[in-house]
Formats: sequence, structure tokens, C-alpha cells
Amino acid sequence: TGIKVNYVRGSDSQLYARIAIEQRAGKQEWDLLQTTGLQKLPPSMFHAFEPPEAKNLDAGAKDSKGHRWYGIYANYNAPGYNTKLVKASELPKTYEDFVKHPEWKGKVAIDFSDNEWLKAMFTYYGEKKGREIVTNIVKVLKPAVTKGHLAMARSVGAGEYAIELNQYVNLTLNVKFKGQPIDYWVLDPVAVFYGQIGVNAKSARLHAAMLGANFAISHQAETFLAKFGRIPTRDDVESKPPGIVKQFKKHKVIPELLTAEEDRKWQKTFKEIFQQ
Repeated sequence: TGIKVNYVRGSDSQLYARIAIEQRAGKQEWDLLQTTGLQKLPPSMFHAFEPPEAKNLDAGAKDSKGHRWYGIYANYNAPGYNTKLVKASELPKTYEDFVKHPEWKGKVAIDFSDNEWLKAMFTYYGEKKGREIVTNIVKVLKPAVTKGHLAMARSVGAGEYAIELNQYVNLTLNVKFKGQPIDYWVLDPVAVFYGQIGVNAKSARLHAAMLGANFAISHQAETFLAKFGRIPTRDDVESKPPGIVKQFKKHKVIPELLTAEEDRKWQKTFKEIFQQ
């Protein structure tokens, strides 16, 4: 766009903390926020608008009611495995089949924050059966609860773990592209959420911010992101490798956009099940 930017990178918590400090000081410096949890923040923080490029996005990749955020990439969730330690022919066909592999005990990992995946399991199977399936997996396989999805993917690629019970597919691919023996496979349900972008409702540079947000969901920007393994939210942008979105759309995809309250609830449930 030609607009000069000051780019600040940090974790969700770091960015939220900085925004909160600026807000208390009455001096908000940010114009655009791009992260994966905008729905966890007060809607009033974001300017409601419909960028022209939004019409090209998947239906789930936009705040269709409030028009306050738009998805610039998709985080599809799926299990992964080390291709040297596990044969593709041995992979479970359903989550219920995981318990048929007691030989994987102690060789399975999951990230402590996979609340979207857990909620999708309960939504798909029903609360009673969903809890039963996940509880049985924990009892039989004793998954290690790790912190950091990319670190977990690297551990699976290095052979520290044979299986990642759930992972963001783009991170499995990130490690695979670097030559490690890792890949993913798809099981129902597929939880998905988005890398979102939103505009500060109190931005002093509102029109420039809206232009920036529109560019972030454009064909040019999403094509750039796809080169590095991000999964596009536009049908006219191909993934790397090709066909990922079409592959997932053959399965039961469940968008999970947890509010802050819902996230706390599901984190509590996650701890109850996995810390046995």
C-alpha cells in the first residue's frame, strides 16, 4: 500500500498487556491488531467496517455479525506423527481408535492450550461420549502436556514423541518443509480458528488502518503468507502444498472461536481430563 508501519510482534498475552497499559494511560498507539483471539477482547475495541476484499473470504473467516475482524489465515487442527516411528498404515481412522495403540504410551504429546480442539470433540461426539473418548486416550496413552505448538511439532519431527494428538497443521508443515520426518492426517472433527485482523476503533489513523486490514486479506497478501505454510482463507489462493483446504472440507470442520470466558471454561475441563 505504500503506508509506513511500526511493526510490533509478541505473544497474545504480551500484545494484550501492552494494549491494556496504553488504554489506562489514555494513549492508544496501535492501529491494527493481528492475532488469533480477537473475539476474546471487548468488541467495542474494534472499528466495525466491511473491507472490499472481505467478499472473497470463506464464510467462517469473518465476523459476519459485528464486522470487527477478518481472518487472514486458517488454523486447522489435526493430529501429526513422526513418519520414521509410525507407519501411515497404522494411523487411527477415528479418535476412538487411539486406544488400540497402547504401544504409543508415553510417546504422545498435546499442547496445554488446545481448548478449541477439546470443545470440537465435545461438539462433534456430544459431551458424554466426547469426554469418554478423550479420557480413555489419556488413560491408555498418558500424553505429555507440552507448552508451545511449534516446539511440540519440532519434538515430534526430532523423534522425542511419535504422535501429536492435536496440532496446527501449518506448524506440522513448517517442520516438514525443513526436512524433518513429520506429517499430519485428518480425523473428524476438524477444529478451525483464524489468524484475525482488526482495526482500533480509536485509531488516529483510521482510514490508513482500514486500508492495511483490506490489504492483509487481499490475494497478494494471502499468497505471500501461503508461501510460508499459512493456510489461506480465500478460495482463489492455493495452499502449500496444494489441496489442503479441499482436503479438510471433505471432513467435519467445526469453527471454534472461544470468548475469554469460554476459553477459561475449556481450559479448566482440559486440565481435569489431562492431569490424571
